[in-house]
Amino acid sequence: MGTSPATAGPRRSVTTRTMALLAVGATALTTGLVTVQSTAAATSFPKVAFKLHPASEGHINATARTAPISTSDCVAQIGIHCYSPLQYRDAYNLNGLYQQGITGKGRTIVIVDSFGSPTIQHDLETFDKQWGIQDTNVEVVKWGNVPAFDPTNSDMTSWAGETTLDVEYAHAIAPDAHIVLVETAVAETEGVTGLPEMMDAEKSLINKGVGDVITQSFGATENTFPGFDKGDYKSLTSLRYAFKSAAAHDVTVLASSGDNGVTDSDNSNNLYPYKVNSWPSSDPLVTSIGGTELTLDNNGTRTAADKVWNDPYGAGGGGVSAVFDRPWYQGGVADVVGTHRGTPDISMSAAVDGAAWTYESYAPASAGWHLTGGTSEASPLFSGVVALADQAAGHRLGQLNWRLYGMSYLPSQWSGITDVTTGDNSWNGVQGYQAAKGYDLASGLGTIDGYTFVHTLAGR
Repeated sequence: MGTSPATAGPRRSVTTRTMALLAVGATALTTGLVTVQSTAAATSFPKVAFKLHPASEGHINATARTAPISTSDCVAQIGIHCYSPLQYRDAYNLNGLYQQGITGKGRTIVIVDSFGSPTIQHDLETFDKQWGIQDTNVEVVKWGNVPAFDPTNSDMTSWAGETTLDVEYAHAIAPDAHIVLVETAVAETEGVTGLPEMMDAEKSLINKGVGDVITQSFGATENTFPGFDKGDYKSLTSLRYAFKSAAAHDVTVLASSGDNGVTDSDNSNNLYPYKVNSWPSSDPLVTSIGGTELTLDNNGTRTAADKVWNDPYGAGGGGVSAVFDRPWYQGGVADVVGTHRGTPDISMSAAVDGAAWTYESYAPASAGWHLTGGTSEASPLFSGVVALADQAAGHRLGQLNWRLYGMSYLPSQWSGITDVTTGDNSWNGVQGYQAAKGYDLASGLGTIDGYTFVHTLAGR
């Protein structure tokens, strides 16, 4: 899986949305789960020549920790910064919203992950108790014949780690939002990606009126879809039906921009030696969430300006799509993106040197407190922000991109969009893009001051 941050050797190449996972816990606990059964839609798709992987693959550090430690202790003992959900709340200036009663109440966040985690309810409750966050019941929708969880199966434990991160941090930002976790039954045979199952599940929930915002911490490099090398993109574009349904129902759809900078994985699980992009992040109907590195003290106060995530364990994804033309809402940044869709749109915390504490017990041998980074953290963080804005607006905000690019013309103190002007997303020898004033292909429009951003996005 990789190496500890203190002794990192050659990196293992993994598929898109690879995030660094630092497993640092060691106490087995009992489990709890709320389950709702569903059946998958019978949709036929051609098999594609790669297998979808979650973002929870990466560097593993088996150091046992039975409780989280402070940021300063993480720096001293592990060599990286680490943050709690309370520090993120401070850093993104969200506490004033909570004091106004803007907590995501009445809104629903949909999280889609293969296999899920059998301990997600218990783990969330343990997480909440540690940080003094009110509990919520996770509604679990099993899409298809989800196999029994096997803690010795690396695919399942990778997705369980992803699931835990998604649920805990969407909830941490929007504590009163309802969480719907969709667990899909992804076949483990090579050549089946799992994307049709995910899109079927999303479309079904959208059409039933379930969900105001969907967060997706998965993806696949555009170049790996069959027909890409011949300029035939139908194997990818035929999967867009869930996003079209979301647009028709004013549901916001988010996706992580990737953790390998301007490159990403090929069909052999190696990184391309040139710039590529990945889907669904590259889809014009999706808001692409990139990665930044925060430098915070123990209280969550910034001691330096945010910069593009680029540390020894990964870099924020970004670049231009080879499949999608530049959407109309990026007309104002045509000098940056050219004639094609540019990603990301906006960025949140993702750095491993700035990792988030999670609690996980799905694998008893490594149960306890873990540290996780990657744009798989950024997307659920932003999903919570969207839920707050939906509540403030009193309705779904739907597609956000045209709103975001419009807001970017306002002064930062009015828009709540904070420019990120430092860092780049070069990775694995592939030259990336430099952060700059205004929109760039490393951080998008920048990051946010949550209090102002939520009120402006909601039109309040």
